[in-house]
Amino acid sequence: MRKRVSFTIADVPNFKNALLCWAGQFREVVWLDSNGHKDAYGAFDALLAVDALTSLTTDAKQAFDDLKEYQQRANDWLFGYLSYDLKNDVEQLDSANFDGLHFPELHFFQPKKIIRITANKVDFIYLNMVDDEIEGDFKEVLETVIPEKDPAVTKDIHIKLRIFKDEYFRRVDALLAHIHRGDIYEANFCQEFYAENTVIDAFRTYLKLNAISQPPFAVFLKLEDKYLLSASPERYLKKSGNKIISQPIKGTAKRSKDAETDKLLKHNLALDEKERAENIMIVDLVRNDLSKSAKKGTVIVDELCRVYTFRQVHQMISTVSASVEAHKNPVDLIRETFPMGSMTGAPKISAMKIIEEQEAFKRGLYSGAVGYITPEGDFDFNVVIRSILYNATKKYVSYSVGGAITAQAIPEKEYEECLLKAKAMREVLEDY
Repeated sequence: MRKRVSFTIADVPNFKNALLCWAGQFREVVWLDSNGHKDAYGAFDALLAVDALTSLTTDAKQAFDDLKEYQQRANDWLFGYLSYDLKNDVEQLDSANFDGLHFPELHFFQPKKIIRITANKVDFIYLNMVDDEIEGDFKEVLETVIPEKDPAVTKDIHIKLRIFKDEYFRRVDALLAHIHRGDIYEANFCQEFYAENTVIDAFRTYLKLNAISQPPFAVFLKLEDKYLLSASPERYLKKSGNKIISQPIKGTAKRSKDAETDKLLKHNLALDEKERAENIMIVDLVRNDLSKSAKKGTVIVDELCRVYTFRQVHQMISTVSASVEAHKNPVDLIRETFPMGSMTGAPKISAMKIIEEQEAFKRGLYSGAVGYITPEGDFDFNVVIRSILYNATKKYVSYSVGGAITAQAIPEKEYEECLLKAKAMREVLEDY
């Protein structure tokens, strides 16, 4: 059982920063921030979970069965992540590429302490065993002072490419050969940028990345010495009551400081036949995934190829929804749609096999999902993109970007789009 106590806060931005700084004392932290984006499905402005009572950490083997059992046993709030490589639990696939980060493939925990911000109200939702700490914790947060930058951080971070430009072109050509042969229609091909022997201040790095992008599905995640700093603009899957919603992104255009030019860039993206074709292919894939769980005839495309504007880029987003039976287990809903179509390709299984052959790194948490499951079985998960991953013990920093390869793809333009997507992460890391 949980106790909820509410407070009013005057300065929400400063309170959020202080709250996240305060959370750093705990072994496990999940912070979700909508950055003020108001969509039809949002449930809060920010949500924090810390201080695990119980947890589940596992590799891909029988991961969804283990998570389902854990969710049913806990019957409480769970926060955590699903790595992309859980594809190996869903299908007969493997992940043999280089892994510099070494994150567990699945991790969820039942927090003793949940703190939720909605407008200028903050709710402390604590398990009864710690509910006597609410007043003291609220006071601690209010008194938290953001410390000076850690002097141990690496200056002049040297970012390397896992594959160089010519090799990227060669691998895209190999994907195009598969497409022209009819093996697949589309594949999301990703590449890694990384830095070794590097120390970063994860808290400050997240704040800088979030300030640049201010996305609707931002995440700060800490699991002991491992961190995810995510400026994700994309929702993977949400369940609210008997409704499930997916919002795949396919289609990216740069922003301009000139208002008229920016408006034209947005307009051109909306009409771009290649980008629309990529988006519609993934919408069809998502419709198929949702139909595995949905009541017959309830899968609907609510929005098709609508262009949304973010601080760094314009994005083409579609919304697909469906109705499910009330008794349907939330973990089964996730299993039947995972990994998300926007990060795989079509047909999905063939695309994932070919992606594994052509990519030079293990995706791990990148292109996985972070989120929560409620005691009622509702949930909301993002897509882990536009993100920095950090293993503090190994002093290894990584960010990855990708794009959809279709028959119309021009390798040079795909490479330019990757650099555009990587811009915010590179800026943050190079500005030490």
